[in-house]
Amino acid sequence: MLKTIAIVIVVLLAVILGYAATRPDTFKVERSATMNAPPEVVFALINDFKTWTAWSAYETKDPNMKRTYGGAETGVGATYAWDGNSDIGAGSMVIAESVPATRIKIDMHFTRPMDARNDAVFVLTPDGNGTKVNWSMSGESAFMFKLMSLFFNMDKMIGADFETGLAAMKAVAEKTAAENAAAAAAATPAEGAAPASTDKPQ
Repeated sequence: MLKTIAIVIVVLLAVILGYAATRPDTFKVERSATMNAPPEVVFALINDFKTWTAWSAYETKDPNMKRTYGGAETGVGATYAWDGNSDIGAGSMVIAESVPATRIKIDMHFTRPMDARNDAVFVLTPDGNGTKVNWSMSGESAFMFKLMSLFFNMDKMIGADFETGLAAMKAVAEKTAAENAAAAAAATPAEGAAPASTDKPQ
């Protein structure tokens, strides 16, 4: 009896592993959101890794996460490394492409819980008075990733974090845009108002 059970288990494992091996060799997860803010405001939130603490869902998963910034302050060459708990693991990112107010490509290297190299791309498109942001991540599917995808919906898991991050980005971008508009209005004389006199008293 035990021998039969062992054989069944071995066969099942072989079937599962064999099926996992047939899964796609690449993956892509993407989500989009439209924000009532100009592209340049949204772009600034992505192009500087130090601003990610204000919107990235991954920044809230471990309050004790270690962060290391390097390279350029913003744009191409800026680097960011993290080391956290089991929810976020460890790895690093570098901005590889930065087209002002249009596109940012980031090379990602995960080192824990598994080694993987992926690309993250943010594409910003004007949408009326706002901006549509498309956030995607793609890369090769390692065997472990293929195996996990049999038991977990990876698109939903990663996509949920993207959705949370985009919602937070939207809130920050729209607040910043409103503050910029208010500051610009305050600095502009009201229509019809007399200009301030520059004459010195006699």
